Amino acid sequence: MRSIRIYKIIKTFLQYGLDELLPRNAIPWYVKIARIAVFWLRNKHKDKTKAQRFRLAIESLGPVFIKFGQMLSTRRDLLPQKFAEELALLQDQVPPFDGELSLKLIKQAIGEVEFEQHFKDFNTQSLASASIAQVHTATLLDEQQQAHEVVIKVLRPGIEKIILADLKVMLMFAGIVAKWLPDGKRLRPKEVVNEYKKTILDELDLNREAANAIQLKRNFSLDRPQDHHLYVPEIYSSFSHKNVLVMERIYGIGVGEVETLTQLGVDMKLLAERGVEVFFTQVFRDSFFHADMHPGNVFVDATNPADPTWIAIDCGIVGTLNKEDKRYLAENFVAFFNRDYRKVAQLHVDSGWVPRNTSVDEFEFAIRTVCEPIFNKPLAEISFGQVLVNLFNTARRFNMEVQPQLVLLQKTLLYIEGLGRQLYPQLDLWQTAKPFLENWVQEQMGVKAVFNKVKDNLPFWNEKLPEIPDLIYDYLNSGKQNHIKQIELLSKISQQQQSKSAQLSFSILSAGAMVTTALLASQAMLIPASGFAVAALLFMVKALKA
Repeated sequence: MRSIRIYKIIKTFLQYGLDELLPRNAIPWYVKIARIAVFWLRNKHKDKTKAQRFRLAIESLGPVFIKFGQMLSTRRDLLPQKFAEELALLQDQVPPFDGELSLKLIKQAIGEVEFEQHFKDFNTQSLASASIAQVHTATLLDEQQQAHEVVIKVLRPGIEKIILADLKVMLMFAGIVAKWLPDGKRLRPKEVVNEYKKTILDELDLNREAANAIQLKRNFSLDRPQDHHLYVPEIYSSFSHKNVLVMERIYGIGVGEVETLTQLGVDMKLLAERGVEVFFTQVFRDSFFHADMHPGNVFVDATNPADPTWIAIDCGIVGTLNKEDKRYLAENFVAFFNRDYRKVAQLHVDSGWVPRNTSVDEFEFAIRTVCEPIFNKPLAEISFGQVLVNLFNTARRFNMEVQPQLVLLQKTLLYIEGLGRQLYPQLDLWQTAKPFLENWVQEQMGVKAVFNKVKDNLPFWNEKLPEIPDLIYDYLNSGKQNHIKQIELLSKISQQQQSKSAQLSFSILSAGAMVTTALLASQAMLIPASGFAVAALLFMVKALKA
């Protein structure tokens, strides 16, 4: 089975002429002979560019490769610009599998009796179908027999086996790319495939997606005025399992349907700005962000066109940032806004993401070289995501290690910026984000931040306060005992040094006596020499005993 799949992949690559991407001088002679041997597998798409052929080949290999291509399109630090743009066109549109089989899998997970008791109007015709799962509509009856419109997401049967098999093949080809391409080490294909492996395997556990959606919904719980800018559907976790997810059905307009939104009179500028605010709120306030916000997972509630709301679904992939990551990113962004490249360079060194011995002056000059041409453009024409890509590219030249959470952040930021500019081309993302980030930095470093830290630590201090007198006594007592031990140790060392000094003195005198004895003996002065010999012997014995 695996050999058949490998043959199909090689056949696809050759028919799209992807062997032309490999440098001729780097290909071993036996591979060149093998290529000639399969002469019937020729490039059938010579009229297209290499980037187009690369995208079409991935598209023809099926859903697992398509999702990999989508992920790869966000790694603009690794791919040429044209290739990244082509891969961004990949659409994950997969024919649905049989609805009756879907119903059978759902009943097996939930339980046939419980399903019949709580669900009705199940539609075997899928509402949507993707590479990993498909969704069906139904009506859920709760304990009070109240009806709720829901969608039921179910994993494709056998999808995990298919994914694991394709991942093994991907890793094999990644090894070939790393070995043959001159730039193979920088591209790090094995690391990229392993990164994709972790992401896609996480998506196979719908319990994880349910937990992520519940967390995101709680973060935007409408307790604060700005939280109604994002709506997350309700998750019915009591009916959800690893391969089945039951959630509230939402009615929204796809964010890509710009004409429909415009016809409804939606405030596009406000919608775009709110999208940016929602993203930065997730990242810097909650440290928990939806990391797969492509157009298929984002909708708009246009019930009130003057007050549009974002709707997010499919929370299978999320990103998190710790306090150090957030501070580093926020300060970097603010420094970029102010074109303070020295601070950007220093922040990288201080964060430990580039080696401590990195020259700040050289690093600052490299960042300035990349970013100054960008700032010559009007702010509205600058790609925020591209600036982040350039920053990471430059930092990597100075041996910065790639942080997985930043890769997800970069990917999401590119999605958000693309959606925002699609809705409102004049969107000034910089101007929208700058006040938010400056306020956040101020909150983290100002008087309010100190007060909040004290307040957060009060329970811990309250618990430890009664123990402080005992801790002080133990510290002072142990200090006194350590001092006595130090004095004893120093005294012992002094005695040993005195003993060594005595041994050295006796050894020198003994050696002198022996030399004198030898000289007297050479002058035939036997009696005096014997006396010296006895004396020297006594000195030697004394020295050994000392």
